[in-house]
Amino acid sequence: MRPDHTWHRPMLACAGLMLVMSVASAVGLLVDDRLVAGAPAWLKPFKFAVSFTVYAFSWAWLVSLLRTRRRLVHTISTLVVVVILVEYAVITLQAARGTRSHFNVATPLDKALFSVMGVSITALWTGTLVLTLFLLRTRIDDAANRWGVRFGAVLSLIGLALGGLMVVPTPHQAATLGTDAFDGLIGAHSVGVPDGGPGLPLTGWSTVGGDLRIPHFVGMHALQALPLVVVILVLLSRRYARLRDDAVRGRLVIVAGLAYAGALALVTWQALRGQPLIAPDGLTLTALGGLVVATALGTVRALRPTASVPSSPPAHPVDQEAFSRP
Repeated sequence: MRPDHTWHRPMLACAGLMLVMSVASAVGLLVDDRLVAGAPAWLKPFKFAVSFTVYAFSWAWLVSLLRTRRRLVHTISTLVVVVILVEYAVITLQAARGTRSHFNVATPLDKALFSVMGVSITALWTGTLVLTLFLLRTRIDDAANRWGVRFGAVLSLIGLALGGLMVVPTPHQAATLGTDAFDGLIGAHSVGVPDGGPGLPLTGWSTVGGDLRIPHFVGMHALQALPLVVVILVLLSRRYARLRDDAVRGRLVIVAGLAYAGALALVTWQALRGQPLIAPDGLTLTALGGLVVATALGTVRALRPTASVPSSPPAHPVDQEAFSRP
């Protein structure tokens, strides 16, 4: 039976709304010169709008691939959309008020809003976990598609979970909690330095200390990066006959997925050690070198030919005919 081509409409609507909000937030960056924790007030709403846009668009497609428990999958996906909207509403409200949305428990209102965000992000992770489990059980005939989707979904789930590292109280916060010295914040994204210091353009990632937003970002966007690897391999297969072999493409995507997982572990380790992304020490560079060598060796091994190579290029990686019922 031909698979359903319908993408999840609430997710698509959410992606469209977040795209509009990314534009609105960009306008806010231009016309509002207020700073919150050393960054433009509308920078966080802008970054979250862009991130939610690609997240919702990606899952709108992935949900359409799931062949079992369609009603349950649709319900969970719709609840995830509601959670995204709640999370973004709080972020936008706090930006409009000129105060922090994350880690802020300075007033009863701030504490209540941060608690709502905590519940919403937990619900988002749980919903994504359930959808990922359904995705892992879905039969995908094309090996490259199969491994790109599965690695991307699992690493994205890990990236979401890594955000939990940021809500752990810093030593100073733990020591001053309940005293007059408490600054009204629980958690931080920087490690080894206070939040709000020098950062990279646009992302704001710390250039003087570790930053837990980096592994959070890298992990979450495996959901887009690894399927993109599949797209690139399909395009290259038109020129290179070896890549027309489904098994070769599948092995290459496995190598890419393992390399991405290694990179995620590396940037997490680097951030937890209080080290800026742009200033790696010798130990970090050694680990990176080992990862590069292992990836290169894996790539060479993955390119070995199999018994036969198809004479025509493979189907496009998002062609629904590549997916079949479990």
